[in-house]
Amino acid sequence: MSKAKSQTAEPEQSPEAGAAEPEPAPGEAAEQAVGAEAQAEAAEAKESPEERTARLEAEVATLKDQLLRALAETENLRRRSERERSDAVKYAAAPMLRDLLAVADNLSRAIESVPDDAGAEDQRIETLLAGVKLTEKELSAVLERHNVVKLEPLGERLDPHRHEAMFEVPDESQPNGTIVQVVQPGYLLHDRLLRPARVGVSKGGPAKAPEAPQKGEGAQASEATEPGKHIDTTI
Repeated sequence: MSKAKSQTAEPEQSPEAGAAEPEPAPGEAAEQAVGAEAQAEAAEAKESPEERTARLEAEVATLKDQLLRALAETENLRRRSERERSDAVKYAAAPMLRDLLAVADNLSRAIESVPDDAGAEDQRIETLLAGVKLTEKELSAVLERHNVVKLEPLGERLDPHRHEAMFEVPDESQPNGTIVQVVQPGYLLHDRLLRPARVGVSKGGPAKAPEAPQKGEGAQASEATEPGKHIDTTI
């Protein structure tokens, strides 16, 4: 009888062959969190007043630093957004105005191509020339209304921020680097360069010496008379 029972009994399963561990119940995570909070409260209860004060002061300092950093980043973002919005409005017409510069150049070339005595010989040419001049004047007024400033730097020193040197002219009577010919005028839109002036510069002349300051004017007057001081290079 005992032998039959031993033959029909099921074999015991080893721990390694058992099923996977059951997942924690939905409330176990909350219970663990509550337990952690209880342990933290117990640890805080064991703190001395001095330790608690030091800990709270450190937390306040950390939060204050984070708040100041967040405020600084927000202020920088606000200023940058305002500047970008202002520039977008200020220079929004730059592409269109840059295209109009070619029209202004062609009108100037048309006027310069007519001989001075052509109007006296033919009344029609004189009438046509007057109309072209009137158109050029109106276009210049439109550009000025949109804060476009024309650059005609004849006689000035070469400024690479505003001028584009096309060639050099040997001229001993002019200081080296002086603009002696303007091939194409330049333009500024507000304080931003819209198109550089294409110029020819002198070569081989003596360097321009600074003028002697007037008696009693001091160092400030001497600095004001140095060459290149009148040129704006902040663009």
